Order: sequence, then structure tokens, then C-alpha cells
Amino acid sequence: PRRQPPGGRPGPNGGPNGNATQGFRQPPPGGRPPQGRRVPPPPPPSYPEAEREPDLITHAAHNGYAPYDDRYDDGYDPYDEETRLAQYSDDEDFEDDPEGDQDGKKSKADLTPKQRRKRRWKIVRRVLYAMFGLFVVVPAIAFVITYFTVDVPSPQEVLAQQSQPITFYYGDKSVMGRSVPQGGNRELLQPNQVPEVVKHAVYSAEDATFETNSGFNVMAILRSVFNQATGGTGGGSTISQQYIKQATKNDAPTLTRKWTELAKSFKLNNETSKSDIITGYLNIVFFGRRANGIAAASKAYFGKDVGQLNASEAALLAGMIQGPGKDQDTAYVKKRWTYVMDQMVANHWLSPADRKAAQFPTLVPRDSQQKQDAGTLDYFIQRRILDELKDKGYDEDKLYSTGAKIYTTIDPNAQKLAVQSVQDNMKGQTDENLRGALVAVDPRTGGVLAYYGGPTTMKNDEGKDVLATDWANVPQNPGSSMKAYDLTAWLKMGKGLGETFDGTDRRELGGRVVRNAGESSSCGPQCTVKKAMEVSANTVFYDMVLNWTKPARVAEAAKEAGVQSAPKGKAKLGTSDANIALGGGATVVTPEDMAAGYASFASGGVRRDQHFVAKLTNSQDEVVFDDTNGQGKPAFDDNADKSKQIAGNVTEALGPVIAESHLKCPSGHDCAGKTGTQQYDPRDSDPSSYKDRNAQTWMVGYTPSVSTAVWIGGDGNKPLHDKNGKPIYGKTVAGPTWQDFTTNYLKDKPGEKFDKVQPIGKDADEVVTSSKAPPPPRETSSEQAPPPSTTSSSSEPPTSSSHPPSSTTTSPTKPGGIFGGGTEGGNPGSGGGPVVNGEPPRRSG
Repeated sequence: PRRQPPGGRPGPNGGPNGNATQGFRQPPPGGRPPQGRRVPPPPPPSYPEAEREPDLITHAAHNGYAPYDDRYDDGYDPYDEETRLAQYSDDEDFEDDPEGDQDGKKSKADLTPKQRRKRRWKIVRRVLYAMFGLFVVVPAIAFVITYFTVDVPSPQEVLAQQSQPITFYYGDKSVMGRSVPQGGNRELLQPNQVPEVVKHAVYSAEDATFETNSGFNVMAILRSVFNQATGGTGGGSTISQQYIKQATKNDAPTLTRKWTELAKSFKLNNETSKSDIITGYLNIVFFGRRANGIAAASKAYFGKDVGQLNASEAALLAGMIQGPGKDQDTAYVKKRWTYVMDQMVANHWLSPADRKAAQFPTLVPRDSQQKQDAGTLDYFIQRRILDELKDKGYDEDKLYSTGAKIYTTIDPNAQKLAVQSVQDNMKGQTDENLRGALVAVDPRTGGVLAYYGGPTTMKNDEGKDVLATDWANVPQNPGSSMKAYDLTAWLKMGKGLGETFDGTDRRELGGRVVRNAGESSSCGPQCTVKKAMEVSANTVFYDMVLNWTKPARVAEAAKEAGVQSAPKGKAKLGTSDANIALGGGATVVTPEDMAAGYASFASGGVRRDQHFVAKLTNSQDEVVFDDTNGQGKPAFDDNADKSKQIAGNVTEALGPVIAESHLKCPSGHDCAGKTGTQQYDPRDSDPSSYKDRNAQTWMVGYTPSVSTAVWIGGDGNKPLHDKNGKPIYGKTVAGPTWQDFTTNYLKDKPGEKFDKVQPIGKDADEVVTSSKAPPPPRETSSEQAPPPSTTSSSSEPPTSSSHPPSSTTTSPTKPGGIFGGGTEGGNPGSGGGPVVNGEPPRRSG
């Protein structure tokens, strides 16, 4: 028989001759050993040699099984996973230790020093791995994701969002003044406009490594954390990070903001040059004194351009970035200046010799820049300019965002004379209700040369300064100055200055009694239109509008001339009755309207809309629009020659009015114009003398190069008087004001004459008028006469041999017709008139 290995083999059933599979052992009693413990094999069973059976060939090596030998069995079970994995452990705690704890592990006291070190370093390694993943890998992944998801505002985009002052220029391109946005002054610079000394000062104060860092400084961040933990001060933000915070206007004290700020700063430095970043930063950072950006700060602190700053001044401004509100704290300012200067030396941007020689710079007064910004800019002019640009689509936000430069049409000399003329003629007046305004327009361009609406401030009941009213932009009854448009409508019908009307006083027209302003304003029963204009005969023009042109044609003529009615303008041209003929009732216009309207007569029938802005550019002088050479168009007829002929005939009629009003044209210049007066509507409680008072007075006149409207009146219907206690008229204060301005403005300028044109219709010079006919006797009663029983009227126009039938029919009436007040020469009417639409009509002359 084959020899068995020592100890024999188990039989098929576990005994020597058992039939269990050769090479595999049954698990020991009691189940598998605890995890991690290596269990020694049980001793092999001992069987008698006689009980063994011969080994079968199927169990031999012929089937791939090596003979079983208990000598090589150390208790390893390849199918016991816990035991199998334990062989790869580098820990020696699994060695056989019958005296260990119940799990088979050794206690710390039983470990050798080597085993303790291994266990300790294993724990350290695992902690370090976790920390590396938590503080390095995860943040790195998050940073990459953030980098590609955030949007970084470029300096150009930020530049477009910054508010800058609006600069206003006179017509001669000298600075009028500036309007600073609510957030403060700002001037935006280009990279090549920032001096190196300024950059170095800012680097020294805020971020010495700016030129080399990647948008953030790790050491600076750690230093900031340490400072905050220990109660110290000092931030860890770089200039790039500060720029991001300023550009996004997000300074929330949150980790999210700081995290995205880091990513944006890093991305900004990858996409934008350092030169653009520092320029963008210096354009938007706040320096105090209402100054945003280094350029504005340079003027606010030193009154000079940024290019003129020296190292000492640059250091002071750089030091103010951290405390812009402390510019009045001298100790703080000097401390920051000293720090920045020393840092400039430490970073080799300033020599020790220059540092030693440097002196603390001298600051200009805190409000000096504000005064300089204000300049000579009149607030009312500023508002009219901004309103005009808003109508063109350029509101204040857009103008501030572009740093607009507005080149106006205002002549600085004309503006000065306008203010002086009004104030000089108002001087000595005792009526506290008197107000004055003057507007001058260039007929050749339509540009407003001068605009004065009165003082911009006034005292309220509490003695405090408040914004006053711009009287140049308040519509008032124009009185007889409206007659120029009556005449225009008449001429457009083909009628001439030689046509005659009944110019006598107290005529009944349209069921109303119309009277002239005084005895000198009557021109007889056959009064030419030209003579009626000269003496301002109310009855002639009321008759003309009521029976011939109709109110709508007068309103149309005024609009064609340049009067801007609502909604575009503030003027109202009443067409429901003939009150428009004498500038009363619902008809109201502004001084600006009248100056622009008469400018169309001065220009020979060419209308050019009044405007204040000739050209608009942005802060970089890029032109937005240029109306410097704006072309006009025929005002009163599509045919330019016909329009010129109409305007020339109006000028022919208005020329003699100047002398009639005791005014003079400037030496060497032709001029024409018309006064206007609106009578006060007395109340029942008024003294009897108030019935002769007037509420509004005008003088509107022109030469070929300037059209000027002067208004002297009150706030609404108020009885006004001059310094002698007498009623005021158009020629009393308004007339001399117009004369002073026009004469002084045209002084030393070449003389100008109006072009001569052919008369339209009948020539007034060929008509012999009966202007010396005595007017009807005046009566003292103010009672209104009843309407006549019959009124003759005709639709036929007047002819060369007779006036209109409606003009010839008069009725004996008592004084007190509705259109008697407000003369240019004689005494005003004294009576009231019939009620129209529930209110007494306004009277004018």
C-alpha cells in the first residue's frame, strides 16, 4: 500500500477514510474567527494506521490536487474573507496574543513603541488626506466652476455706467458751468492720462504687488484673517478686488461675495491689462469732497488737473481712499500721507532725498470746486436746456452717463446785458408785485442769445431762500403785441396795409362794445391798417379778426411765426372768440414765444425754431448732434419769396411804432416792434383807482440780427403801478428795458437794414387817411350800454374806397367797452364789460 504522510489523511467523512473533498478543511467548531484575528489551526486528528484506506487515484495529483500535508497548514483559509484581507494589513495588532482583549486586539499598553508610531502616523495620514480634500481639492474644483460661471465687468462697461458732470458752454465755447450728479463729481480718464506718480502712490497705499499678482494676494488674505482674529485692522483685498467691489456696487459682508470677488478678480487679470484695471479703479473710487475718481479729486483737493500732481499731492489723495469722509480730520490726513510717502520709499518709487524734502501739500477750501462748477450758469437756463434735450431723447441720466458737453447758443455778453437791463429799469420801483423777464433770439439761427427769467431765489414767508419762478417761461396775456399776428393773417389773405377801417373809439362789434386805449389811439373813421398799428387802435384789429381773418387764422399765423402752443409749448391761442385779436381772454404766450415769433419777421419770413443747444458731445468729444448750421424754412407760405414779402410788410407796419412809443432804434440799425398792455380786471372790493391799472406789459422788437421780448408784469391779475404810483404801460418800463438791451448789445457792431419788399394789396403810402377826425366825447359813467337793436355787417372785404360795412356801423354807447384797457399812450378805459362765459373778459391794448 501507498505510504501516507505523517498523521494520515482524513477519511471521506472526516476520519481517515472519510470522503470529504481532498485539500479543503471544514470550519472549526464555533463558527469563523473574529474579523482581523488569525486563528491557529487545530491539531490534526490521530487515526490508527489500520483504519486508513488506500488513496484513490481520483484524489491524487492526477486530478490537480497536491498531497495534503498538515505540516504546511497554518490556519489560513482562502475562503475566509476576513482572514484573507488581514494579510494585507500593515498593523501588527493581529498577532496571536492569548492575553489580549476579548476581540483579540492588544491594548495601547501592550503595543511596542514601533506599533504606536505606526498607529499614530496612520491616523495623521488619514486626517491630512481629508484636510487636503476638504481645503484644497474641493475649493479648487469650486473655484474653477465659479471662474467659468461669473461675469466680469470690463473697464469699458463700467465706464459707460459712471455718472459724470454735465458741462455747459457759452456760444463762444467758454465754460458756463457744470451740473454735478447727485453721487458727486467725476471725470473719467484714459489709461495714458494717469501719471505714473499717481499709480505708484496708490500701489503704496493699497496694493504694492498689483503689477505682479494674479488678482489676489494669499499672504495678504492670511494677514487680514490674522488681523481680524487678533482685533487688528487691515484688509487683504487687492486693487483688482476693490475694483470689482466698486464696479459691481456689492460690498455685502458675506462669504459668497468674497468668494465670487476672488474668482472675478482672477478672471479680470486674465482678460484685462493692468493698465486698464488701475485706470478703471482710479476712475470710480471715491476720494471724499464729493469727488469720484482721481481727476475730480485732484481738482477738489488742489484745484488742478491730475497731470499736474506731484508725489506729495498724489500720496495725500492715495491715502484718502481708505477714509474719504475724513478730509477735515487733519491728523488723520497727515497720518495717511506719511504712511504712503514712506511706502513709496520702501518700494523704490520715491528716493529718500525726495521724501526728506517733501512738504505736506496745501489744500484748497472745501467748497471751492463747487463754486467753480457753478460758474455763471443760470439755473433757469440750465432747466430750459435740459428740457430741450429731454424732448430730443437725451434725459439727464443719459447726459450724466456720457459726461455730456453741451454747447449752447447763449452769448455771454448778451446774457450779462439782459440781466443788467432788467435790473436797472426795475431799480427804484415801489410796487413789490412787479416782475421782469427778457429773452433774445438770433433770427439768423433761431438760437437763444439771452434768457433772463428773474432772480432764481426769493424769500418765503419764513425768510428762507426758495426757488423763484422763471417768468421768461410763464405764459401771460400778450396784449397788443399780438396784433403783429393779426396783421400776418390779414396779409396772407392778400389784403394790404392801405386798406381802411373805422378806427374810432367805442364801437359795437359782435354784440360787444370795443374801445380804444385812449384818445391818442383813435385814428378816425377811415384809418389805414398801417396807421392803426402805429397808434394801436383796438377797434380796427378787433373788427379785422372778428369779421375778416377769423380767430383761427390769427392762431395759425402765430404758430407759423414760432409761437409754440401746447402740448409742445406753454402758449395757448384762444380761437373761441375774437379776444385773440388783442391778446386777451384765453390767449397767453411766454416771452420766449414772442421773441421767437418776431424773429421770423426779422429774418425775412424764414422760421428757425428757437433753441438753446447748438451741439452735443460726450466727454470724449464725440459728436452726438450738431445743429450749428440748422436751416430754416419759409414761415408764412411755401413760397419763400411770398413768405418774405409777408414778413416785410409786417416790418413796414411795425417800424413806426418805435417812435410812437417814444423809443429809439440802435444807431445805424433798422428796428421794428410792438408794445402790449393787458388791463387789470378790477374786483368789487377794489378802490376806484384800480380800474385804470394794468396787469401785464410788453415790448417786443427786433433788428435784422436780434429779436427781443421784454415782459414787465405781475403774477396773474394784479393791479400794478410805477414808482410814481401811476399805472404802468408797455412803454413805461418794458420799452426802455428793450431799448437799453438792444442798444448796448449792438454797440460797435456794423449797421443793418431791413430788405425792402413789394407791398401786398393796397399800399398805405398811396392812401390819404382821415386820421385827424375827433373821437367821440368821453363819458364818465362806467355803466355798460345795452347792445344796439341793429348791427350792420357784411362778409365783403374792405376796398380801397370804403371800409368794411361792419366797420362803419357804430352805436352811441356809454364808456366801459370790454377791450379798452392797457394803452401804450393815453389814459386807460375806466369801465367794465359784459360777462362772457360767466367771467368778465380781459381787456387789452
